[in-house]
Amino acid sequence: MENLIEIRDVTFSYDVRPVLRGINMTVRRGAVVTIMGLSGCGKTTLLRLIGGSLGAKSGTVRVDGRLMNELDQEALYAMRRRMGMLFQFGALYTDLSVFDNVAFPMREHTTLPEPMIRDLALMKLNAVGLRGACELMPSELSGGMARRVALARAIALDPMLIMYDEPFTGLDPISMGVISNLIRRLNAALGATSIIVTHDVQETLRIVDYVYFVADGVIVAQGAPAEIRASKTPFVHQFVWGERDGPMPFHYPGTAYGPDLALERAHA
Repeated sequence: MENLIEIRDVTFSYDVRPVLRGINMTVRRGAVVTIMGLSGCGKTTLLRLIGGSLGAKSGTVRVDGRLMNELDQEALYAMRRRMGMLFQFGALYTDLSVFDNVAFPMREHTTLPEPMIRDLALMKLNAVGLRGACELMPSELSGGMARRVALARAIALDPMLIMYDEPFTGLDPISMGVISNLIRRLNAALGATSIIVTHDVQETLRIVDYVYFVADGVIVAQGAPAEIRASKTPFVHQFVWGERDGPMPFHYPGTAYGPDLALERAHA
């Protein structure tokens, strides 16, 4: 099957607040794809729909040929074991060592003997350059190191799909470059497919194959990185190049500033 993920006409809302409206998206096997947009536009919600922790109100989410909203609990857990998730800021278990954080998914989801788990966990840590840090605790790690340990944990079970929720937030330029290169390299080495939710436009466009832009719950633009950089769509152009003026205003909508000040003085 050429596409690993197929999302068709998906809508979703939290209570009465609509978040996604008629989303259509495909992710090809082996690709690195990013979903971009302003905070609150539904990017992370899309990851949760793909992972099965949320169900679409209408439409279909198909992963590896299976409809996620039709899977029973056992089948859903089996599907999730084939997915890796890098949470924002890493979300490491603070009372477990670096080694035990990476070994945790293997101990939880497999019956492998402990010597094999040890070898595999060290192999994953070696892949992210942190085998020598295996005995450290999360509190002893820098932000970039913690994110790399979280990445090693995300690939512990050799997933077919790796999802990244804001993997570059809070990182210095060197750590950001290390993480972005790891994402690309590990995707190829594992034969996986990756989806990145991020605001870091330029770093992400350097490593991805395809881009989706979401605004107000719909996809407003999509294409290869070169197409996105050259886009004349006002929203996309403003977002990509970080321009102050454009369709996305800095100020939250409100009444005119002058009359508000005059009213305040009148009541002073």
